[in-house]
Amino acid sequence: MNNELQHRHPIQEDPWSSLKAFTTARIALGRTGTAIPLREVLSFKLAHAHARDAVYSKLNITLLMEQLQPFHTGTLLLHSSAADRQEYLQRPDKGRRLDADSIKTLHTLPAALLQKDVAIIIADGLSATAMNVHTLPLLTQLIPMLKAAGIATGPICLTEQGRVAIGDEIGELLKTKMTLMLIGERPGLSAADSMGAYITFNPRVGNTDESRNCISNIRQEGLSYDTAAGKICYLLQEAIRLQLSGVGLKDNYHPSQISI
Repeated sequence: MNNELQHRHPIQEDPWSSLKAFTTARIALGRTGTAIPLREVLSFKLAHAHARDAVYSKLNITLLMEQLQPFHTGTLLLHSSAADRQEYLQRPDKGRRLDADSIKTLHTLPAALLQKDVAIIIADGLSATAMNVHTLPLLTQLIPMLKAAGIATGPICLTEQGRVAIGDEIGELLKTKMTLMLIGERPGLSAADSMGAYITFNPRVGNTDESRNCISNIRQEGLSYDTAAGKICYLLQEAIRLQLSGVGLKDNYHPSQISI
């Protein structure tokens, strides 16, 4: 009887199974009878758990501060006006603005740290896990490229409970030409640790998303660190040249255009 049941509903592979070699998306799951195979059900639940964990993860400030020291750019610790993670998730508007202490910190910086070409901002976003993992390897590739291109950077801003638009206020207070926001992207069920990079020329409170350029899916299984760094450097150079960012700035990057 057991053998009869086992052969009645064997796992049937999906005819698109060969496409799984090109993507981590949930395709070609196969089936057993009219159901999804148990291994795929358990895999989905595990991915969902990783995504939830990423949303509630925290920046490892101690580790990041230690990792950023060799770049000799200086580091500022900032915080949005969202008091905690719960408020951050329920009030997106508060994640877009700095709290009073952070504004004071930026107002009291010496003039030598202001008016740089770009402010690099690291924010947790919706996956601090991504930032804890990818910040160092990306900046290890990017910082030498920026120096070789003559792009001056100010202190790196570590920002807790931050959303993309908080970079506008930071850049405006630092009086920089541009901001580079590195932020944890919304976790998906195939990637809970994806980093995004947002470039904004002439950062000002009230900027909207069409004024930004986005490079997404920066991670070991997605867009590689060297390619992402090259694209970022190229777009920053072009933003300075054209005096704009967003829909008017096209990504025509080729690796041969960047040299260290």
